[in-house]
Amino acid sequence: MTSLPTTEGLTRSERLDRLPFTRRHGRLLGTSGIGWALDAMDVGLISFVIAALAEQWSLGRAETSWIASVGFIGMAIGATVGGLLADRIGRRSVFALTLVVYGLATGASALVTSLAALLVLRFVVGLGLGAELPVASTLISEFAPKRIRGRVVVWLEAFWAVGWIAAAIIGTFVVGASDDGWRWGLAIGMAPAVFSIVVRWGMPESVRFLEARGRIPEAERTVRRFEEAAGVAAPARLPDLPASEAAQGADAVPATRSEPTVSIWSPALRRRTIALWTVWFCINFSYYGAFIWIPSLLVEQGFSLVRSFEFTLIITLAQLPGYAVAALLIERWGRRPTLTVFLVGSALSAAWYGTASTEAMIIAAGCALSFCNLGAWGALYAIGPELYPTNVRGTGTGAAAGFGRIASILAPLAVPPLLGLGGPLVLFGAFALAFALAAAAAWTLPEQRGAALE
Repeated sequence: MTSLPTTEGLTRSERLDRLPFTRRHGRLLGTSGIGWALDAMDVGLISFVIAALAEQWSLGRAETSWIASVGFIGMAIGATVGGLLADRIGRRSVFALTLVVYGLATGASALVTSLAALLVLRFVVGLGLGAELPVASTLISEFAPKRIRGRVVVWLEAFWAVGWIAAAIIGTFVVGASDDGWRWGLAIGMAPAVFSIVVRWGMPESVRFLEARGRIPEAERTVRRFEEAAGVAAPARLPDLPASEAAQGADAVPATRSEPTVSIWSPALRRRTIALWTVWFCINFSYYGAFIWIPSLLVEQGFSLVRSFEFTLIITLAQLPGYAVAALLIERWGRRPTLTVFLVGSALSAAWYGTASTEAMIIAAGCALSFCNLGAWGALYAIGPELYPTNVRGTGTGAAAGFGRIASILAPLAVPPLLGLGGPLVLFGAFALAFALAAAAAWTLPEQRGAALE
């Protein structure tokens, strides 16, 4: 056993916070991360499908915009409902359910023969995608050791880059390979439905959720498994228990100190909720407006479908170092400065991309935008769950994500009129302005580095 201080008298949350990062943490991160990557693969893949269908089905900008936006409508609803469900039936259960929903709907999309059918299925896909992301980050936050919690959540978010790169590879070598390539690409998207079985039976449920639901022995067993993995002895002597816990069995020890149920709009939380919603809205508008449309915009600039996919793949690769740097800085600089700096970098990169005219400039500016934008995403997912107490953590993160999805709905629809107004310069100027507004809002968020979850 390690020589960590005694666990006597500590709550379960405090016992989890003081543990080192173990293989059990790694398995939880890996399982959640694979689900996260599959999410990203689906979202990224649709940008390549849109570019292919625009040519094959002779779709206009308005029609292709709706293919993207209808999925984000589903994501807005899914994020809000998923967060509420996570606080009621558990993080793990919602995570597994969402994988089934969007995996099956994506696979079914491969069989459609009309735009209407594709739109309906993309909405269903969005429901699952939107619910999964805030639930996964909440679950990881509640298990990660306090001193590296932000870094672990950024590691989780880094799986998004893995999934988007996978989408770019599928888009380049599958979707662009034949007229039916987009169908085969969507068929690959059924993988999450199979993976949900692993999630449902291989992931632990949140200890804080179990305690809130009175499932004390189960919560204690989960904590002890993590302590065993770290070589840390569980308390040998249990302190006196409240009657409500003593009646649940000898395995119970004190729960995390209970907090009264509050609203995310209560006076203590209102300011951070407004700031978080602002960041989510602006970053969604710019990210999805740019990256969903980049393959199609490159085609309109005169590049072939395959060439535009190759450019997008190169630009996507820059996401990984963005996450790596964010993971490094978030525990050194803190959440707020890391998020703010990456958002400022995103604003500058978007302005640069709007002026790019040569292949080299397009790739360089696109890589800079990809690097900064995804670093900001990593910091945002780390800071969100830390802003709320346990009984509204899923609701708070889910509601912010749901509000942000409104922007992701509007962004693809806003691209055609912005392009008509002034071309790429006006379009990416609007994205730069949104990033700058997000940076200003991020700077008002409270700094939670090293703080225990409420």
